[in-house]
Order: sequence, then structure tokens, then C-alpha cells
Amino acid sequence: MSRLNKSFSLTMLVVLTALVNTGCKKTWEDVPLEQFTEEYVWDVNDSLGTKARGFLADMYRNLPGGYNRVSTDLLDAASDDAISSATGNTMIQKIATSSFTSLTNPEDIWDNAYNTIRKATVFLNNFDKVPLNTLLADGRPAKPAWRGEARFLRAFAYFELLKRYGGVPIMGDWVRQVNDDVSVARSSFEATVSYIVSECNMAADSLYIDPIEDSKLGYVTKGAAMALKARTLLYAASPLFNGGNIEAGNTLTGYTDYNAERWKLAADAARELIDYGRFALEDQFKNIFIIPNSREVIFSKVQGPNQDLEKNNGPVGYAAAVSVGRTSPTQELVDAFPMSNGLPINDPASGYDAAFPYANRDPRLTFTIFYNGSQWMNRPVQTFEGGLDKPNTNVQQTRSGYYMRKFMGNFENENNLANTSHNFAFFRYGEVLLNYAEALNEYTGPVQEVYDALAAIRRRAGLNPYTLAAGLTKEQMRAIIRNERRVELAFEEHRFFDIRRWKIAEQVMNTPLHGMRIDVSSAGTKTYQRIQIQHPQFKAPAMYLYPIRYDEVAKNPNMQQNPGW
Repeated sequence: MSRLNKSFSLTMLVVLTALVNTGCKKTWEDVPLEQFTEEYVWDVNDSLGTKARGFLADMYRNLPGGYNRVSTDLLDAASDDAISSATGNTMIQKIATSSFTSLTNPEDIWDNAYNTIRKATVFLNNFDKVPLNTLLADGRPAKPAWRGEARFLRAFAYFELLKRYGGVPIMGDWVRQVNDDVSVARSSFEATVSYIVSECNMAADSLYIDPIEDSKLGYVTKGAAMALKARTLLYAASPLFNGGNIEAGNTLTGYTDYNAERWKLAADAARELIDYGRFALEDQFKNIFIIPNSREVIFSKVQGPNQDLEKNNGPVGYAAAVSVGRTSPTQELVDAFPMSNGLPINDPASGYDAAFPYANRDPRLTFTIFYNGSQWMNRPVQTFEGGLDKPNTNVQQTRSGYYMRKFMGNFENENNLANTSHNFAFFRYGEVLLNYAEALNEYTGPVQEVYDALAAIRRRAGLNPYTLAAGLTKEQMRAIIRNERRVELAFEEHRFFDIRRWKIAEQVMNTPLHGMRIDVSSAGTKTYQRIQIQHPQFKAPAMYLYPIRYDEVAKNPNMQQNPGW
């Protein structure tokens, strides 16, 4: 038999799983994945589906890692929200300065995505052989739900490709054989969007209803399929693809026209998930990310409790934490957080005082960023020059005067770190509300439902008042929605793609980024000075989409490269 390919190249998409004899071993963990025979995995006597479940679980392990996944940096360190604290030409620096090529893209997920697509298709094509007879918690048969999981994971992989590359080859349910033509052309952007949406629709009703009630945390649920559909349609309706195609007439890189109805489709899909009623905003913003059963999290990558996030990104001056402060948030992100009264800091009525820049700010600032004076591990953070957390020695330290706080445990008044849940949320309800507000505003203008969605986010944030002024124009509301996305979803891998789909990256990523230098006099007086910390570069239009990897284009005469590459 053939051998299960561990790595994947689209031009080598061939048979399912080569397989060697596995003897008498019958435990999934005992045998490496590549050593399973088809008869072993799709066991016609396995009424519990044990081996098939293991095959499906392997696809979950292939999901994007989240957090410090790009050579130990956050993807957001290649946006205007942060930079890497590491010096030199790091992998994330290459993205931030447009200094990578089709040979050297450090965030290329092509292989990983098509590996998942291949495995999901293999599962869907063979799972009917398994006589699974177990039931879900609500009494429905489990077999359709397992198929729905595989279908969703395949659709999610296609979406991860879509937002980076545009239209990509859609393999459907055909697993190519050795003698098949593997010179597959890219499908259009429109066809790729339609495929993802149709797969989500097909999967939704068969999936688990509720991740908490069904004890299926980290599993794909109906809500996840609905959320993926809504996000896909939001991206498809956005300026980069809907009227702002980087190459007019190129069906691979977007639609060839503008159609406002695409915004309505996105709004309707988000509204459907809101009305589904299974998810809600957490009362406390920071709890979303550290409690394992948050009602706000729709789908996440579940990880065992650990201290990795704190040690990778926390302030560097705590001997008990041994943190390396890898992420330096920018002053631009800090400035995006309004005052606690909801007004932006540049509004004369906001009460902002440059001599006390962190006083009376949106509570989300404290939960998102360590600034000078933030409480952590029984002392205030010191990011003034020469402070414990900015010693200006040879240790890696903040380059902006800030550290990332978001996602970390409640160690403000603890002497030591402890293992904490750090599940990475791919979809959460707060984003769904913002998706709805954005799509509806673009379609109808700032109607009451737009105000209501934003009010829910701002009320949970702790703003007082949390309501917005009446009579806003579509353009004014658009600016507010975009800023709310920035502060609410910071470091969750949205900003990097938002500035692209809004087609504003060529402005914001060709502008110097800043930090805050704080000097303390002998009398204890603090002075604050904005300093430039990085000058990113964004080469338009090429950088709006990633290049198809060089070897894929070189091997496949039907593989068309993206513009500018």
C-alpha cells in the first residue's frame, strides 16, 4: 500500500495514506500516524470509531498555533499594533518591512492548510465504512457530527488560504491518485468564497449544538460553522476584494465589480449567529481568555494549562517569572484606547492629561497592555529608563515602553506564576458583534442595530457612558467600528488582516511607529516623550496578498502567481 505523506505539496497531492503493516497494535497512540493501514483506520468492526476519531483529532492538531507562532513572535508584531522586542532582521521583521519573497515568506501556511484539506477529504471519503453507533448528548447520531467536523476543518483551511492568497485550487472531494494530473489551476476568488460558505452550510446542522453543554470544548460546533461563514462573507465584502481588486479584471484576487449586497450577506450571516442565542459576552473582558468554559468563545485551540504566554511576553524584571518580553505594543495602539468616558484621547472634552497618560482610560487598556505603573506580581511595572523592566542592559526588553498584558493570568498580586489556561480563540462572540456592526453599517448606514451592537461591546468594556452620539454618518461610524475592532481584538490576529481587507495598509504601514520614553528626575517627576521605534514598509499592491510559494508555481504550469510577485 501507499505511505501517508507527512508533508504536502499541491503538485504531489496523491493517494490517501501509505501505509505499512502495523502488526497487532490496536491503540492509536502506540502507532505513528504514517504507519496505519486503511483497514486499521476505517475499521468495519469499530462501532466506537476509536481509530477514525484519532485520525480526525490529528486535524485539530494542525490548526494554526496562535500567540507567539511566527518564529516566537505574534503576527500582530507585523502590524501597526506592535513590534518584536528582538533586534535584528527577525522573521516577523521581514513581514513588517516587506522584505520577504516567494521563497522566504515566514508566514506561509500553504503546506499546512493543504495537508489539513487532504486529510479531511480522506476522512470524508472513507468514514462511511466505520459502523459508528454512538449518539450525541441530544440523542442525534454522532456520525454526521464527525463528518461535519472534518468538513468545517477543511473549510477553515481554505479560509486561511483565501485571506492570504485570494482564490486557491479547490480540490473538492477528489483525492488525486499517482497517475492523475496534479497541475491544478487556482479557482477564482468568488468560487473559493462560495465553496467555503457552502461547506459551512452543509456542516452546520449536523454539528454539536453547544460546546459547554455537550462537553466539547475545542470541538467544532454549529456556532463555529456559522462564525466561519460570517467572517468569510465579511472579508469577501471588504474593499480589498469588493471593488478594490489589486488587479482589475483578475478573478483570482477579488471580485471584478463592487456589489453592496455582499455587505448584506455578511450582515445576515452574523445576525443569524447572534440570534442563535448560544453565545454571549463575558462579564469581565480578561476572563474570556483564561477561563476554559467561556460563553464568549465559539471555537478555540485548546491547550493544556501552562506559563508560556507569560514567560514569552511578560515584563522582564521579575526574577520569579523569567519572562523575555517578546512583544512591544506601539504607542499607536495605546492611543487608540479611549478614555473611560468613551471619548478618544484627542477629543478636547475627553479629560486626557498628557502628564498622566494612563489615568482614567478604557479598562481594556489595563487588561491588554503593561504600561509604566501597571500592577503585576506584587509591584508596579517599571518601564521608565533604567527601571526594573527597562534596564537598558543586554537583556531583551521592551522597545516601546510597553509589554503585552492580554491573555495572561491573574498574577497582579501573586509572587509566582502558575499554570493558566491559554486557549487561543479563533472565533468569539465579541468579534461577531463587531462583524455585524461593520457589515450592516456599510450596507445601510448607522441604523439602530449598529448602535446596539457597539453599545454591548462598550458596556462590557466598562465605558461610562457606553452609548455613542446620535446622528453619526456612515463614515464616522466606520471610523468608530474600526477603532473598536482594534482595541477589542488586539493581538488576536485581526489587525494584520483588517488593515489589508480595508485596503489601508499602504497608509498605516508606511508610517513610522512609536513608543514612549519615560524619564524620572531625582525628585520623582516623570516626563513622557514619544519616540520612533520602527519604520515599517508596505509595498503596494503586491503585499496585500501573499505570493504563491515559488516551488508551487515552478512545478505547476497552471499555477498563476499573485500580482507583483
